[in-house]
Amino acid sequence: MIVIDKLLISEDIVDKKFVCDLNRCKGGCCEDGAAGAPLELEEKAIIDSVQEIVKPYLSQTSLNEIEKKGNYVYDVEYEWVTPTVDSDKEICAFAIRRPNGMIHCAFEQAYLDGKIAWKKPISCHLYPIVAKKGKYGDYERLNYEPREDICKPGCLNGEALQVPVYQFLREPIVRKYGEEIYEALDTIAKGGWEEIDFKQ
Repeated sequence: MIVIDKLLISEDIVDKKFVCDLNRCKGGCCEDGAAGAPLELEEKAIIDSVQEIVKPYLSQTSLNEIEKKGNYVYDVEYEWVTPTVDSDKEICAFAIRRPNGMIHCAFEQAYLDGKIAWKKPISCHLYPIVAKKGKYGDYERLNYEPREDICKPGCLNGEALQVPVYQFLREPIVRKYGEEIYEALDTIAKGGWEEIDFKQ
């Protein structure tokens, strides 16, 4: 276990290799799971604010599901999550299924099109790193949790390219925890943990 500030980080995040292979997994993580995408509390307001902009990207089935369930729903295990489409393999209601079977995020597509400034829920951006808060919220645990079948292409791709999980996910790690945390993790991964000096 790697400890940086109030983060408990699994060593798998620096030891294991991973590079998402979207052409092979086809975005399966958007429809495979026990619930929709876990949301930070502040992300609920963001979704509310961009919903009208994102609507044109969504199918009528997704729009109907969002109308029925709301922009987010409460899950006993994951707390606030995006709704899912019951009739379509529990796919996230904010996902777009292309004719070729590829699944894309409507939020990310709107972001790439320059229509919104928010890319997507941070839980999606970080995956296959999964962040879980401690019982009293005084620390956060980061684990590497790829799905055995869906993420196998990404695991094989990462091994072939020799890219550690944390390096592939630099953007979301910096987005959530800041550049200093990423640099500290990078230093530890390269065996230089004694050189870390956090600003207080």
